[in-house]
Amino acid sequence: MNQRNDALLRGPIWKGLITFALPILLGQVFQQLYNTADAWIVGHYLSDSEYAAVTSTGSLVFLLVGFFGGIAVGAGVIISRHFGAKDTERLQIAVHTTVAFGLAAGILMTGIGVGLTPSILKLMDTPDNVMPYSVEYFRYYFLGSLAIVMYNLGMGILRAVGDSKHPLYYLIFSSLVNVALDFLFVGGFGWGVWSAALATTISQFVSVFLCLYRLTHFQTDYQLHLRKIRFQLPMLREIVRYGLPSGVQNSIIAFANVIVQANINAFGEDTVAGCGTYAKIEGFAFLPITCFTMALTTFVSQNLGARQYERTKKGAKLGTIGCVLAAELIGVVMLVFARPLMDFFTDNPAAIEIGVRQSTVESLFFCMLSFSHCIAAIMRGAGKPMVPMFVMLIAWCVIRVAYISIMVPYVKESWVIFSAYPLTWTISSIIFLIYYLKSDWLHAFDSAESKRAS
Repeated sequence: MNQRNDALLRGPIWKGLITFALPILLGQVFQQLYNTADAWIVGHYLSDSEYAAVTSTGSLVFLLVGFFGGIAVGAGVIISRHFGAKDTERLQIAVHTTVAFGLAAGILMTGIGVGLTPSILKLMDTPDNVMPYSVEYFRYYFLGSLAIVMYNLGMGILRAVGDSKHPLYYLIFSSLVNVALDFLFVGGFGWGVWSAALATTISQFVSVFLCLYRLTHFQTDYQLHLRKIRFQLPMLREIVRYGLPSGVQNSIIAFANVIVQANINAFGEDTVAGCGTYAKIEGFAFLPITCFTMALTTFVSQNLGARQYERTKKGAKLGTIGCVLAAELIGVVMLVFARPLMDFFTDNPAAIEIGVRQSTVESLFFCMLSFSHCIAAIMRGAGKPMVPMFVMLIAWCVIRVAYISIMVPYVKESWVIFSAYPLTWTISSIIFLIYYLKSDWLHAFDSAESKRAS
């Protein structure tokens, strides 16, 4: 190979994981600025109703983006596997099939997002005073669906081959573009909440251009050639086989969160704003763990492709322990600083109290959330995406929705909704622990690869 993105395949495991994860972390911090800048600027320049419309975007966005994001995970696993195995021919096929899928998926998501936004918002019981702004915001947001999909797939290709630095550079630049446009459109021109979504869309197209330029103009084993972009059906089936469980999982979990959001909406505008603001803060706080689990998936996939089984097992163990300890430390810090963090985003005292209450209920259980994400990441990297899909569907969808549906009518307090999260994180962690200790997933992968080779 003519590239040296092999830090995950050789050398100290901790150094490789941290070196790979750190640029992802910094990039994700800037990526979070997309929505956070929207929330902060809208919260300070526009009305409370428009602020609530922006802060409640998470569950609906992930409902539509999550499915294609899951397919991207499958593509990343395949690309990492062929990269680790130094199979240039299949690596090329995987890259071009992934890009072809992204183009088709982006066009499809544009139609779905723009067309179904009002219906989904009604199902979520969005407050009447927030509804017009939510429809306005989401429709402009989903007009940029092609950029959203291609941006995630392009970054995913680079990370799958061990390049986490260039995605960082592109995210920093596009995030700065987003913040500048937010101030210009909302603060300077005085445009409505729709302009915050427009700023996000423009900035994501900028990052797509930079990523595609990198893939097409530099000679590597994974170089993208525009004339070769097409569906290779055997490779597409393989990508879908690995990615579909994650996509289904993401969409169903997002749908469950839409139901949860509907229960939050029933408590009124202050609760919507408070929970939405807490979600933004939690998104930032949990980024180190999210990025490290992304590194775990790539680490496991590359090393299994290279048939380095002992290194894979050791890295999975060390990574999980480190993630869980870091997550609990983050939870403690977030609990201590919950009020000043909430106060930074909104001047609404009622919303601040709601956010502080949610932090009190959830923060100290971040260790459970981290453990579940780690085992799920390891299983995806090992080519076993059905395991996290079933565990998370049971715990984070069925049990969570059932608990809220049963408890909220009897105890009409928002803390009941908040308590569903640590409860279901703990349940999924217990199931994952039992599976991880009882199953011989490395042996199963070795046997499957041996059969495929013969």
